[in-house]
Amino acid sequence: MKNKLLAKIPGKELNRLLPHLLELELPFMKVLSDMDEEIEHAYFVTSGVVSMVNEPDNGDIVEFATIGNEGVAGFPILLGTSSMPSRVIVQVAGSGLRIGKLDLLEALRETPVLHRLLMRHVMAVMNQIAQSTSCNRLHQVQERCARWLLHTHDRVEGNSFTLTHEFLGQMLGVHRPTVTVAARMLQEAGLIRYTRGKIEVIDRPGLEAAACNCYRLIVDQYARLLDED
Repeated sequence: MKNKLLAKIPGKELNRLLPHLLELELPFMKVLSDMDEEIEHAYFVTSGVVSMVNEPDNGDIVEFATIGNEGVAGFPILLGTSSMPSRVIVQVAGSGLRIGKLDLLEALRETPVLHRLLMRHVMAVMNQIAQSTSCNRLHQVQERCARWLLHTHDRVEGNSFTLTHEFLGQMLGVHRPTVTVAARMLQEAGLIRYTRGKIEVIDRPGLEAAACNCYRLIVDQYARLLDED
């Protein structure tokens, strides 16, 4: 099972879910849920990256959390709410397993391990939001760019993925020229290769060294939460 949450649950619980899971592609920029609209489905991501974003009055997009194959999009369902004032979009194309809201809530009554893991996943996302907020305030764009690329590299198959400077700027909350400078510095250092909207990680240890410590903190916090008894 490519989704790490589903991979950790007992076979009996997985069998309870399987009839309700629909495998589907998640194309770039697909909207999984929109601002203040009813959330009808949850998506267990199996590849690619999903972003949770806000859109202030000026029309800019600001990312505040990302989800990959370690988690599930649509988790406000678990918190007893049917909508949220933000948008969930596919940031890097991939695939996932979709389940209806009512089917998920019904299944959780009989899948205690999954229920526990999902709530810990919610906590992990909250930790990510808190850490990213501090990161955006305290760390240089180049460090933040390296952190974001590492998180994306963790969630895709292979070493390359499609990403434009414009979209990366939106995710980092900076203008495109700033992202261009940061990406060029990483490329000149031999850490990545960037051509025509595609980024290839060519020196993973070097990229980790270039990133702020927020990357490791977020990854370690998530691993701790999911490994707790």
